Amino acid sequence: MCTFTVAYYNKVTMIRFLGNIEAKTDAKGRVFIPAGFRRQLQSASEEKLVLRKDVFQDCLVLYPESVWFKTQNQLRKRLNKWNAKHQEIFRQFVSDAEIMVPDGNGRILLPKRYLQMAGIQSDVRFIGVDNTIEIWAKEKTEQPFMNPEEFSEALQDILVPHKRRWHNPHIRVLPESCSCYLVR
Repeated sequence: MCTFTVAYYNKVTMIRFLGNIEAKTDAKGRVFIPAGFRRQLQSASEEKLVLRKDVFQDCLVLYPESVWFKTQNQLRKRLNKWNAKHQEIFRQFVSDAEIMVPDGNGRILLPKRYLQMAGIQSDVRFIGVDNTIEIWAKEKTEQPFMNPEEFSEALQDILVPHKRRWHNPHIRVLPESCSCYLVR
């Protein structure tokens, strides 16, 4: 199915989803978007969503349409249209996406191929992750995504200023003055 969509690139809406809600799909694969998430979508005037399988995890990701276009534009800007490999990457990214319009009851139909890709039977968990909503097979979320020690170490590596995530031998940081100089 081919869908033409007019994009509103200048839509300035800050939307952040937070929550961890269980739900069930019905026999047809329909599922209710949690009420709190629906309210946020409505207040941001987001009528359409884009569904795709996550690039890294076995879950589905719902993007509000404006977030999808922003993400798509970010990817497009980093890829060269005249590079065959880049075109394959972009094509794969957009071909695995599908527009979803919730029905009057706030349900979306999750196509069977997406349910299979994410290993979803009927019990799901919606997880608000920044400006997207992830849909997981419930059984995949019953254990933490990271063990607590690994999680705290990863946060420290990212957030603690004195721990460097990268090293450039040509730049030295002087702690007293917080300035940098090049080493030749």
